[in-house]
Amino acid sequence: MRKAWLLGGGAVGMSLGFLALLVVGTYTAAAGIRNNGGAVALVKGAVPALYQPLVEKWGTLCPAINPALLAAQLYQESGWNPKAQSPAEAQGIAQFIPGTWSAHGVDGDGDGDRDVWDPADAIPSAASYDCKLAGYVKKVPGDPTDNMLAAYNAGAYAVIKYGGVPPYRETQNYVKIIRTLEKSFARPVGRVQPSRQAAGAIYFAQQKLGTKYLWGGNGTPEHGGRFDCSGLTQAAYRTVGIELPRVANDQYNAGPHPSRDELLPGDLVFFSDDLANSRAIRHVGLYVGGGYMINAPYTGAVIRFDKIDTPDYFGATRVTKDGAAALPTARPTG
Repeated sequence: MRKAWLLGGGAVGMSLGFLALLVVGTYTAAAGIRNNGGAVALVKGAVPALYQPLVEKWGTLCPAINPALLAAQLYQESGWNPKAQSPAEAQGIAQFIPGTWSAHGVDGDGDGDRDVWDPADAIPSAASYDCKLAGYVKKVPGDPTDNMLAAYNAGAYAVIKYGGVPPYRETQNYVKIIRTLEKSFARPVGRVQPSRQAAGAIYFAQQKLGTKYLWGGNGTPEHGGRFDCSGLTQAAYRTVGIELPRVANDQYNAGPHPSRDELLPGDLVFFSDDLANSRAIRHVGLYVGGGYMINAPYTGAVIRFDKIDTPDYFGATRVTKDGAAALPTARPTG
């Protein structure tokens, strides 16, 4: 939900010809963009500020991990919820089961205890456990980080037996998910590749201009074809075969994060009252170029064009199919 400093509803009258100029102009300016590889530095705000120092410190514990990878594991496990508990009794921000915690939990903050519910112990323990697994499989051919993640999922013996990531669908999927999510937490060292699905998502959203906002709206007949902010972006990307999560702060992790001056039409743009915590994101729009987005702002407004350069601008995501598919569909409760 946006705050009242957004533009008035008169922006709906902006012509589709103007939209076309924005899109074409922005793509022309971005000609030649390419991805030159990822970096291990964290994207600003991707990790909640409370946990970022721990992730940055312990994410360099051994060569098989980095801060972005550790962040991806923690996000996938609990969504940064230190009170998370799964039906299988996995506990805390790193989702250790009691037996694994008993064997591998460490006193990360040096206060004399090992508390699975304390991120100051659980985050260092997750990094330490990763590095132990990496040590078990260090002589196995292939990518050391992939092998470590496979050992996390299937056990070190299976990785050693098969000489790399074992041919288990669950394990192969787990490795792919974490390596994909890693890209969402890593600060890119080069420009991020354009989205091939962007034009289709924009086309859908522009057809909804003038539609009244509905809190919780998914655009279904029972909702009268109305949307809220993340319902609109979810529906727009669904038309091009990409399934986003329902809430804005999870949509943020659906791909890498271009900087403000790298934005392209189709990028998701996000807004928050806490610019140091992606979990506090409360609004999302679909960028169309020229500093404008299409968004469903708030109750009483309609889907419209608005400027993105407001004090609550958080950042952007360039949605990828793999990035969206890697996001958790359900989380442990706490």
